[in-house]
Amino acid sequence: MSEEAVQEVSTGSLPGWHRVEELVRKAHARNLAHDEGVVASYIPVLAHADPERFGLCVAEADGPVHAVGDSDLEFSVQSISKAFVFALVCQAWGREVVSDRVGVNNTGLAFNSVMALELNDGHPMNPMVNAGALATTALMPGESFAEQWENLRSGLSRFAGRQLELDGEVFRSESATNTRNKAIARLLQSYGHLELDPLGVVDVYTRQCALRVSARDLAVMGATLADGGVNPVTGDQVVSGQVCQDTLAVLASTGMYERSGRWLFEIGLPAKSGVSGGIVAIAPGKGAIGTYSARLDRAGNSVRGQRATAHLSRALGLNVFASSAHVPPRAALSPKRTEHAR
Repeated sequence: MSEEAVQEVSTGSLPGWHRVEELVRKAHARNLAHDEGVVASYIPVLAHADPERFGLCVAEADGPVHAVGDSDLEFSVQSISKAFVFALVCQAWGREVVSDRVGVNNTGLAFNSVMALELNDGHPMNPMVNAGALATTALMPGESFAEQWENLRSGLSRFAGRQLELDGEVFRSESATNTRNKAIARLLQSYGHLELDPLGVVDVYTRQCALRVSARDLAVMGATLADGGVNPVTGDQVVSGQVCQDTLAVLASTGMYERSGRWLFEIGLPAKSGVSGGIVAIAPGKGAIGTYSARLDRAGNSVRGQRATAHLSRALGLNVFASSAHVPPRAALSPKRTEHAR
């Protein structure tokens, strides 16, 4: 691809503070009564989540945060961590290395598919499925697994603007049930795509999924990606603007797994979900939405979270594909243009 032209940026802005605040509260209120979906149970500890809790937050790229409901309730980040670990690894190694080692194409198959690996000669394809996430985690800088874990935890904490902590109960529960991830890691190793001990990689990956976050944290983390890598609350430059661009491109095409196409068609935002009930959706240059509600649809995405995000995407003008005519249709052709057309 040509890199001759300098990347220019033009993204627009959000409405005023009071309007955003009003719309966030409205999106929360209108979805409180929705009780579709079921709480995840394949990780035993997640089955104990309260299905009534619902948090919603919008973090603007220039700092303001709008939070409502259970926006400070903590839950395990799960697969949402994949997006931010990918960004950290791209920052450390560069886009070409990560693209070559992990890939950026959608598999079209389930997030934990073994078939996807076999069909692609052991290549993980993209960092949002488990195989790609394991390969990405293995690239975290560090001389040992303990050092990799600490670098990962501190990196995600910089995205959140506060120190994130491990949920030990979730980690132990997942460690007792993650045999499939261990199998995927061993398969990656057999194809030469994993140089480290596969069980050690799975351990670090399981820890990253068990980090505790809130809907507010997700919004701030997403807004960091929306604002060229600068945390809107702390002002910390976490990653580069190029890394943000690459991460959002991957999320747009693969962030919601095999439902990514439908999500982009309906909502028009790069996003990532987790089976604990969280969703983060990012509007480049504007900010991000963080949601939490434990009831999931069949694809593993929070039902209330999807509905609230869809509402805000439309009401706040966040859909990256939305446009409107600059002039009314009848006035589009000036008299001179009309004469020339004849």
